[in-house]
Amino acid sequence: MQRSGKLVIRRLIGSIPVLLIVLVGTFFLLELASGDAVDAYLASSGGGDAGLVQTLRADWGLDQSPLTRLGLYLWNIAHLDFGHSVLLNRPILDVVLERLPNTLLLMGSAVALSFGIGSLLGIVAGSRPGSVRDRLLSIGSLALYAVPSFWLGLVLVVVFSVQLRWLPLSGIETLASGKAGFDRAWDILRHLVLPVGALALIYLALYLRLMRTGMVEVWRQDFVLAARAKGLSRHRIVWRHVARNALLPLITMLGLQSATMLGGSVVIESVFSIPGLGRLAQEAVSGRDTPLLMGIIVISAMLVIVTNLIVDVVYAMLDPRVGASEASA
Repeated sequence: MQRSGKLVIRRLIGSIPVLLIVLVGTFFLLELASGDAVDAYLASSGGGDAGLVQTLRADWGLDQSPLTRLGLYLWNIAHLDFGHSVLLNRPILDVVLERLPNTLLLMGSAVALSFGIGSLLGIVAGSRPGSVRDRLLSIGSLALYAVPSFWLGLVLVVVFSVQLRWLPLSGIETLASGKAGFDRAWDILRHLVLPVGALALIYLALYLRLMRTGMVEVWRQDFVLAARAKGLSRHRIVWRHVARNALLPLITMLGLQSATMLGGSVVIESVFSIPGLGRLAQEAVSGRDTPLLMGIIVISAMLVIVTNLIVDVVYAMLDPRVGASEASA
């Protein structure tokens, strides 16, 4: 327990400069983009005179120098003040916390489904390398991984929503349905089947291939030969020795793919009209709402850091050598 605590503290301290780099880099990248919230507002409202432009820039703090605005933004972030959304005229933290549960529900379900089924299929394929089932699963995973997520989502919509009419077309739940309790949970579950399936199937193929490759490498290790020599059954060798050691690369990839899956949720949320962080980021970009976009990026970076921290702790539990080396360093 003490070793895990030291590992968490070291990771949290190391995440501070990472978060600063994300903050500063994102701020200046957005500064290089053409146009701002005032330009977007004038374009949507039919224009305005020079006096209105100056007034809006002063009210929204856009008349100050970039370094001044950056320093003020970092000071506010240190006090958990993400500012106000120019587009929605609401506190950014409130808007993000309102959309965040939908994204976490989508991502969490997709991660659990892809990791669980992908690793199990990888064990099936890697238990007998070179067999017919191994070749079929490997070819199928490679073909599935090559499919774009947005195209797969559209195909699922056409098949299961338009033609068969088994599942809802879009959204996170039925609007103004008045449902509560189990009925509302069932309604949300039905709405999540297609977006979670579209997002999970792509990463399922990745975890399948990683698990299969890891097991092929572990089969060649000396301790597996020793287990065979002792007369252990193949089933016990697969589950107690080979699969457990092959699971470590999947845990590492799980942390690395958290950021990628968060970016992939932008496409899926747009395809299925899910009010999450991805769709909110799209609205912020189209409305030139720089403060809102900055808040989304910063909170997304925090989510990735927390996810990687959890992965590091789990990795240390599976491989005590990693946690021991980190804690003693």
